[in-house]
Amino acid sequence: MMKYNFDKLTDRRGTGSLKWDVPRGELPMWVADMDFETAPEIIEVLKKRAEHGIFGYSVVTQDWYEAYQDWWGRRHGLEMEKGWLVFCTGVVPAISSTVRKLTTVGENVLVQTPVYNIFFNSIRNNGRNILESPLVYEDGEYHVDFDDLEAKLADSQTTLMILCNPHNPVGKIWDRETLARIGELCARHHVLVLSDEIHCDLTDPGYDYVPFAAVSKLCRDNSITCLAPTKTFNLAGLQTAAVVAPNPVIRHKLERGLNTDEVAEPNVFAVVAAVAAFRKGEEWLEELRAYLFENKQCVRRFVSERLTGIRVVPSNATYLLWLDCSAVTEDAGELTDFIRKNSGLYLTAGEEYGTCGRQFIRLNAACPRARLQEGLERLEKCVKNF
Repeated sequence: MMKYNFDKLTDRRGTGSLKWDVPRGELPMWVADMDFETAPEIIEVLKKRAEHGIFGYSVVTQDWYEAYQDWWGRRHGLEMEKGWLVFCTGVVPAISSTVRKLTTVGENVLVQTPVYNIFFNSIRNNGRNILESPLVYEDGEYHVDFDDLEAKLADSQTTLMILCNPHNPVGKIWDRETLARIGELCARHHVLVLSDEIHCDLTDPGYDYVPFAAVSKLCRDNSITCLAPTKTFNLAGLQTAAVVAPNPVIRHKLERGLNTDEVAEPNVFAVVAAVAAFRKGEEWLEELRAYLFENKQCVRRFVSERLTGIRVVPSNATYLLWLDCSAVTEDAGELTDFIRKNSGLYLTAGEEYGTCGRQFIRLNAACPRARLQEGLERLEKCVKNF
């Protein structure tokens, strides 16, 4: 029996929620934001801090560094020195700042598509060129096209690669051998790796991810890694993250960028929330992972039994599911529009993650099971009428 209640249907309307600020009757299953209340242990710490009543300027405390070091060392085999860690208000600000500070206008930043769409904004908005190295979709699964990757890394205009580990939206956990090969190619061609590992704790039970910086000294010394408790514990609105840069030269440039961009200072809840999450939230996380796994299994069973034209791409990480709709339509964007208009179910068109995602839909399964079932029934009705 579970200690925590993930079946609770918390009403999020009227709370200024990005996800739920939609017309009444709509069911949002798009943005990567869970419909679960965070761990009660974290809430208690936040309440206690709020009750103090004074909300002045805050600093990054010693226990923040220790919490990150302990969590990644113990759970993921990444031993970090305190000096490698830098506070940041979020992973996206860290990515944008890295693009600005460690590349030059007009250079190429490589991404493996389909991939988290905000990467494109961080690149394009800063005057750099998006260079796509599409993943190969073969027999229903994704893998790296190393010939294409190396050719594009070898371009002298390519100076940064943004790696998504585990990969959003396809839910792929990159194995050590794949990461080592990526690291070797990037080092050979003088391309810095920025690894977004925000989904790393949301793996299926029995599966672990491999931090890019833990693969080899080569990977460690030619990389910046973005970490956060925000996806794992549903704390995105508290704006708390960390950047790991073991190489002192890279770290100096990174710190200058984060400070110049004014994203290196914590709000009053950012540090205590992260410490509480990593020190008090582990039991809650283990139950969450089991619940999410069963949610994803529910989607797979439902699609297999009742939506034969759609295929769920196999994955072992994140609470996002990548649905192959190629047997139903060549343009999943038209399908998502039809679904939202006719049922209120709000999903994300795969083309947002790159043109190679045009026949896919991303579905967020991180919600109470009754809400998930309702979403699947809306999906079934619309697909059959499309």
